[in-house]
Order: sequence, then structure tokens, then C-alpha cells
Amino acid sequence: MFDQNSIRLNIMNCKQKFKLALAFTLLSLSPYSQANPVACFNTNAGEFCMELFETHTPITTANFLNYVNSGAYTNGIFHRSVPGFVIQGGGYKINESASGKILSAVNTFPPITNEFKISNTRGTVAMAKIGGNPNSATSQWFINLADNSGPPSQLDTQNGGFTVFGRIIFGGMNTIDAIEDLPVSNINLGSSRSPAPIIGSDGSAITIENLVTINQVTVTSVAGIFSHDVLSFAVDIGTGTALDVNLRSINSPPLMFELEPASIKSLANKPANIATYSSSSGQLHIPSVMINSKTIVNNVTMQLIDLATYRFQLISYD
Repeated sequence: MFDQNSIRLNIMNCKQKFKLALAFTLLSLSPYSQANPVACFNTNAGEFCMELFETHTPITTANFLNYVNSGAYTNGIFHRSVPGFVIQGGGYKINESASGKILSAVNTFPPITNEFKISNTRGTVAMAKIGGNPNSATSQWFINLADNSGPPSQLDTQNGGFTVFGRIIFGGMNTIDAIEDLPVSNINLGSSRSPAPIIGSDGSAITIENLVTINQVTVTSVAGIFSHDVLSFAVDIGTGTALDVNLRSINSPPLMFELEPASIKSLANKPANIATYSSSSGQLHIPSVMINSKTIVNNVTMQLIDLATYRFQLISYD
């Protein structure tokens, strides 16, 4: 005969072990996983979204959002495309003048302090800066089309390292790759010329309408992001400790998720938008999760069902 008190005690011990495992499995750390603000860009070449690493690069993220909020990137262009390396924007935008549309340099804020922490791998977004001056980044940013961390580009080591402050999420790299595949034309930027991607032209006659243009930027704050079968979020585990974690979907549709131990990272500061885990019930609650550029689900509830694999089952959402 089973002793009910022993069973209850065993369940409580299992939940406590899970809680401790979350708190102390911090040796293999992911450079990014916690959900942060998401900026979605609508362009004449398609749409893409980027997660901004506010926790890891607060100065750079705040700077980027200042430009977004000022309208600097609206009607901005991608003025540089180097296939297999980067596409770059944030430096120039289309303005209206008495003579029609003109291309102008973005009005910049003061340069910011370099915050290099995260490697320049494919799909990450980093700040551009002046050669020989690590603390010179202002408005311009680029998307890594390949792993540029090491040779030959060495973006992780040259000029103090180029600060990665975001990553392209959802299916956004399909749009970025499509821009990379566009023909390139050297356009006049006033004091220099730059190899810009061109859309809707064979290159014989280039107008402003042929430049890849950002029509709108929308910023959304959520507690979690579900991208490429991984749910990333920050969680309060009830001990005064906030952790940065990933849960990977293990079936389709995504109803079961397992913790990725290597993603766990302790956060010095508790974000305002944070999930909560109850050790008494084994339930995980995530206030909001962004699953694509247009869809956010709220009040996501999961139940811990397997301590050995840290497996959670999706219970409900709004």
C-alpha cells in the first residue's frame, strides 16, 4: 500500500529540486534568450522583426529606440549591401523637398559607449562605427549575413568589437536574404558612394523609388518570444531570483516544451515584463508571447509534467 504522505512529500521534493536546478544550472550560458522589445520593420522588399537585447546592451538598445521614436528610420534606406557579409542601414532617409523626394543623412545623436558582449554571427544586428574609434556608433546598424565573428572579418575583435544589440527573429532572415540577392548599384550619398541594393530596376536607370526603403517601424514589448521552435523569456522562480531561459518545442503543434539547460542565465535585474513559476503547483505563467510579427498570445499557462527532462505541457492561453 502506498503511503499518501510519502507520495506528497516526494512530489514536494521533486518540485524543490526543479526550483534549485533552475537557480544553479548556470555554467553553460546562452548569449541571448530572454524576451526583449521587438522592432518590426515594414519595407518595400518585405517585412522582418528583430529582438533588441535590452538586458545585455542597455545603452545601445536605448540609443536605437531613440532613433526609432524620433522617426529617423522611417523612410530610411539600406544604403550598403555586401553579399555574404552585411546589409547596412540607419544612415540615410528619404525626405520631401520643394523639388520632390531627396536622400538626406539622418540627424544623429551623440556617439555611444561600445558594449560588445555578443558574437557577430549570422542573423545578429550590430552597430556600425568609425574605424579606430570603438565609442563612435550613432545611428547606423547592420545585419550580419554570415558568421562574421572571426576571420576574415573579425568583427568580434577589431575596433573593440562591434556591439551586437539584436537578432532577426521569426522568418525575417528570408526577407534579409532576399535583399542580399538584389542587384547592387553605387549610389551618391553626397560625400561618398555606396553599394546599395536596388529593387525594381535592371540598374540602367536608378531613382529613389528603386532603393530598399523602410516604410514603418513598430516596437512591441512582450514577456516571451516564440521563434524557430524556441520559447524564450525571463522568469521569476519565487526566490528573489530572475532567470533567463529557453524552452524548446518538442512536438507539432507546440504543446510540449523542454527546458534547454544551456540557456539558463541569472539576471541581475528583474525585468518588468516577466514570467512566474510556482514551485507549489509546478505551473509556469507567461503574461504575453509574441509568435510572429502580427500575433501575440496572452496569459500562457504551462504545467511541469516531467522533472527528469524539465518538460512542460501547454495548458491554456488567451
